[in-house]
Amino acid sequence: MRHLYKKITAFLLCALLVFLCACKPASSLKKEPVTEHKVTIEVNTMYGGDEYGKVFYDAVKEWEKETGYSVSLSSSTSDEAYKNRILMDFQTGAEPDVLFYFNGVDSNPLVANKRVISLDEIRKVYPEYAINMKVGMMKPSSYDGKIYAVPVNGYWEALYCNLTVLTKLGLKVPDENTTWEEFMDMCDTIKNAGKTPIAASLAEIPHYWFEYCIYNHQTPESHAVVPEFLVDNMAQAWVSGLYDIKDMYDKGYFPENTLYISDEESKAMFLSNEAAFLLEGSWYASTVNERVNSANFVVTYVPGTETRKSTDIISGLSTGYYITKKAWDDEEKREAAVRFVEYMTANEIVSKLSKINATALKSGAEATENLSSFMESALNMVEGATGYSEAVQDFVPGNCRAPIFENMQGLMQGTSSIEDAVREVITLKKQKDE
Repeated sequence: MRHLYKKITAFLLCALLVFLCACKPASSLKKEPVTEHKVTIEVNTMYGGDEYGKVFYDAVKEWEKETGYSVSLSSSTSDEAYKNRILMDFQTGAEPDVLFYFNGVDSNPLVANKRVISLDEIRKVYPEYAINMKVGMMKPSSYDGKIYAVPVNGYWEALYCNLTVLTKLGLKVPDENTTWEEFMDMCDTIKNAGKTPIAASLAEIPHYWFEYCIYNHQTPESHAVVPEFLVDNMAQAWVSGLYDIKDMYDKGYFPENTLYISDEESKAMFLSNEAAFLLEGSWYASTVNERVNSANFVVTYVPGTETRKSTDIISGLSTGYYITKKAWDDEEKREAAVRFVEYMTANEIVSKLSKINATALKSGAEATENLSSFMESALNMVEGATGYSEAVQDFVPGNCRAPIFENMQGLMQGTSSIEDAVREVITLKKQKDE
């Protein structure tokens, strides 16, 4: 009897073991391959003309591999045409699921028409969304005060210098002590030597010089304030700054065809030692670092005036990832869109993209190791800055900027009035706000 009992007990134990193994999740027995979600999200970014693109594209591929989701990617250069195209896409129902875009007034139409989802609403479903970011560093919408965009990295705008051109002419790189008048004298020397002092396309990208030339008549505290009347101090700074650009144009400090040349053509002049200076954003640093011998280039401050110190720079966090209502209302795409933004704004990816820029991360690795001398000059420029202001253009809707940005030919050639252009911008902005 005891022998029979042992046999029955052994049989029952074996049967129980087989049952438990059958019920055990497959994942605990062996590692399953990534589930093929067969969901594709549309993502639109500004990495098309951005030199951090490789980091972004590699991250997208890795995310697809890890999750099984697919990304239909569209990337463009962040010019005025891009901004207009994005707004048109939203108006016609052709918006993407995830958008990397500006978080200033350019995004107000998206917020006003409820086409993007706020951080608060997303966190009701995904409580840990963007918790690695400092709330105070995430810019709220000027339309309703809510946060919509999760930032990646900040930006700065500064003066890129071609050492080959300057050294041959016996000129030193402008530094924190160089005045605007001394900078103009340098430009005159360069022009007389047969080189182009400043590489710029006033036809396509006039806003960098617009920002710094009016900044020269302001302070970090007042620069990002949009004028309300032509007679106020802000408007007069705009007028004076535009006349300074016209002065440089009249003196031949820009390329001869600056009113027609493309941005890429003007940059090619700088990289090929035909031009000495280029005023650009931090996103262009990697291009210089990768396409040419970066040891022949440095980044420094835009020479200032008695009003603006040279070390007062334009810097901020102006872009971020939006999740659109189109994706949010689609249960499968909602999950994919949230996971995509979380991946792209994780500490590791943001740190890779930031390098010499500020971030909104609570904590993240500083990617400052093994920097070239060129990248070190950019980092030193940022670390030595004494004042900061966001770009004022980010507070002016695109169509309101048109009297200046789309009319540089008339303003430079004197066929259009600078005062009238500033007045029209103010009028259009007021009408937009009403």
